[in-house]
Amino acid sequence: MIAFLPACGLALLWIGPEAMVLLGFTAVLVGWMTRPLPIPPEEDDDSCDPATGLPMKTAAVEAFGDTMEEARDRMRPTACLILGPDSPDQLLRHLHGDEFDLLLRRMGERLGAQIRAGDRVARWDGAMFAILLKPTPRLDLEGMIQLAGRLQDALAEPYSIGAREITLDTHIGFRLVRRQDLETRAPLEAGALLAEAEAAARDARRAGSGAIRAFAQAAGAIEPNEHSLARECSDSLEAGQIKAFFCPQISTDTGAICGIQAMPRWLHRECGLLDESQVLPAIEAAGLIERFSEVMLFETFGALRDFDRLGDEVGPASLPLPLAQLDNPKLVERLAWECDRFTIAPERLCFVVPQAAAARLSEELIDHNLRALHRLGCRIELAGFGTGPVSAETIRKLAPERLRIHRSLVAKIDQSPDNQKLVAAIVSMAESLELSTLADGTSSIAEHAMLGQLGCSVVQGPAIAAPMPLEEFHDWAERHRAKLDATPRLDLGNG
Repeated sequence: MIAFLPACGLALLWIGPEAMVLLGFTAVLVGWMTRPLPIPPEEDDDSCDPATGLPMKTAAVEAFGDTMEEARDRMRPTACLILGPDSPDQLLRHLHGDEFDLLLRRMGERLGAQIRAGDRVARWDGAMFAILLKPTPRLDLEGMIQLAGRLQDALAEPYSIGAREITLDTHIGFRLVRRQDLETRAPLEAGALLAEAEAAARDARRAGSGAIRAFAQAAGAIEPNEHSLARECSDSLEAGQIKAFFCPQISTDTGAICGIQAMPRWLHRECGLLDESQVLPAIEAAGLIERFSEVMLFETFGALRDFDRLGDEVGPASLPLPLAQLDNPKLVERLAWECDRFTIAPERLCFVVPQAAAARLSEELIDHNLRALHRLGCRIELAGFGTGPVSAETIRKLAPERLRIHRSLVAKIDQSPDNQKLVAAIVSMAESLELSTLADGTSSIAEHAMLGQLGCSVVQGPAIAAPMPLEEFHDWAERHRAKLDATPRLDLGNG
């Protein structure tokens, strides 16, 4: 406005009042149009995370609610995943706040690059992310496992953060909403489904590095509980104090060694030698079933390789298969890798499945893993037979090669007509199904003899030998074979 004052004065002198008024009006108009405008304050978007730019938890729940409505309308499966780094606290200790935010932003970008158009990534609690999948016609368990593997591979590539290189192991939990879930009358709440995926993620994190878990309606997630030995389990496992002992399995027809079973023993500094009844509850309470299973499998493979090196034929090795392992989508993949690493044929492994797992064969993940074990070539035997209801459909789906008769039926069988009748019925049924039988916990020679008379195929227990370290097993096996060779045999050929 001030710049126009001399021009207005000259217009008055040279042209007249009309020119001055016109020029003054023009100056006022130009001044108003060029006035500085206030910058509006930025509105905080509470639905987006400032570090990653992704929707936050509340927005994710709302978005998955819309996804569920679409899934119900179109009757198509959908799913949600919760995932994050295995050791977020360690990352926070080593990275500054800005560096940690940068890492999360890079993780979000990689996750976004792995999903399809229509799928969504959101920031969950802490360093966790949620992935919401759009309704898909052919979404199944196998597809979810493959997707989880791709996400882990993408996040495992090194990150350049500041002057350092960061690598991550991530755990994933997911909740698959199948078509039959959508057919139920009770509506499925988006928040509840995401909470179930989060529970599966917590279970995966407890299971070990890079674990994947699917939410199981019947089982849910097992929370660690207090146990007097639980705190010592991790150090003892890594120090080799919890290890596999081996129990021989004997054929009732020939007396020869026809198999071995790996059993856990804990060489405890104060309590002495602890057996499986004391070891397994402590391992479960500590949430270390995954690591414990790895140790047992490693030592069993090592034993089989040692037997091969010595030319010692001992038959297949039986290994208990905990229920928590059957919930692991990577079970068969890791097992196949270990078989290749040790050059051990899968047929030489016989997994002992508890009856609790047989009761959950309707769950897709457990059924998937058992079928995959069969395809790999592993043997299956059903434990605890005779102590609970097992339907013909269960035996058909499980397809075991052997039924393991529970020790409660084996105890005092030489003196109990009732136990004799029950075992005879089990053996007869097994033979009609072309299955073998194993009597667990055989504690006396009389029990051994009676089980052989009833037609039981294999026995194991204190009457044969107690579980022993591998080096002792070799000596025992040599003595046992020498005893068999020295046993007189009838020469039926000479009459």
